[in-house]
Amino acid sequence: MRNNYLTVKGYGESEIIISKSRFLTYIERTESEEDAMMFIERIKKMHHNATHNCSAYIIGEHDHIQKANDDGEPSGTAGVPMLEVLKKQGLKDTVVVVTRYFGGIKLGGGGLIRAYGKATTEGLLAAQVVERKLHHLMKIVIDYTWLGKVENEIRNSAYELEEIRYLEGVEIIVSVLKEEENQFINWITELTNGQASISFESAQFIEFIVK
Repeated sequence: MRNNYLTVKGYGESEIIISKSRFLTYIERTESEEDAMMFIERIKKMHHNATHNCSAYIIGEHDHIQKANDDGEPSGTAGVPMLEVLKKQGLKDTVVVVTRYFGGIKLGGGGLIRAYGKATTEGLLAAQVVERKLHHLMKIVIDYTWLGKVENEIRNSAYELEEIRYLEGVEIIVSVLKEEENQFINWITELTNGQASISFESAQFIEFIVK
């Protein structure tokens, strides 16, 4: 499983006007090339009468799928600068479509690169960038005599108490950043004088908005 990474929170759209041309941006999170292509086709059908529907996406833990399409704009002036914005922001699993309705004024190569780059950046602001941080759900098994102290200490810590299971012994499930797992185990061991059984239960990503 991959570690912490940046992506978009979800769907977002925005619009800017540059020299009378309308640039409408549509962004979505996607974890497969098939889904990215379906999203692009959906936007293209929605704007079938637009001058251009340019697109870019970057997918995979190691960004192994990267595609850019200028859709009729001069080569390298639309899809590539859109993809570059995604790469510069360190995003993964993201697809973007910028629809252009030509306003009658030509922008030139440099103008197009700046316009499509800006449109992508505005779209990302609308979609919101999040950091997905890998957390481990850790299971603490203790005797009931330890419950009050351990529960109170966890609730007053930076860790997130997810669940308490009242069984033969008490099972406390706590969400811990993967990189803090050993630190957490040492803390609980010291807190309970070695009377707790601590084990890994499962992994999950928790998302945090990037300001």
